[in-house]
Amino acid sequence: MDTRKFAEKICGEIVLAENSGETMKKWRNIFSVSQSDLAKKLGISPSVISDYEANRRSPGILFIRKFVNALIDIDMQRGSGVISRFINLFDLPSAIIDIVEYSKSVKIEDFCNVIEGKRLNEFEKLINGHTIIDSLNAILKFNSYDFYRLFGLTSERALIFTKVSSGKSPMVAIRVSSLKPSTVVLHGISRVDEIALKLAEIEKIPLIKTELEISDVVENLRRSFL
Repeated sequence: MDTRKFAEKICGEIVLAENSGETMKKWRNIFSVSQSDLAKKLGISPSVISDYEANRRSPGILFIRKFVNALIDIDMQRGSGVISRFINLFDLPSAIIDIVEYSKSVKIEDFCNVIEGKRLNEFEKLINGHTIIDSLNAILKFNSYDFYRLFGLTSERALIFTKVSSGKSPMVAIRVSSLKPSTVVLHGISRVDEIALKLAEIEKIPLIKTELEISDVVENLRRSFL
């Protein structure tokens, strides 16, 4: 499995991030690696990892490369679960309009403001990425594995469903799935089905609706959170 492109992506994101420490922490969490395990792999103290993530130290290119390679090595030793999910993102179903990971965790309120959304409940979650789905295309072409691929590298993301009539179908699909998003956005909808609202309540998933043009949703989210 070619991991070079994956490593380059992570290194580039850390180097270009406004908050390199927060981005390093985000990727460590995506790989589900503790500070202690990562420090052991790198031959340093866990406090050093903590210092970098808290921006008490500024990482150089050499350390970033070692940091990323250590995460990938640990993942490969565990069966390459994260790497496999990344490789799958190169051949996505046509129903996926946009899929990205954010440089930092985003609060629901900030996310909602960026997409000019209206909150339909009061649950609070952090969002680390988004996937925008053409719902009609997904209904016609998706299999169960394709639904799993909506979650990219983390389930802590917003699933934004376009071309929905009531919001019921997306929430039913989420209800029966083992993976749950941080947030669900229903795009271009005036009235939300009561069952959709109830399922969001049961799953404790923040539910948002927006009528902002989908091209503007993509542009605003990428400009604000990448």
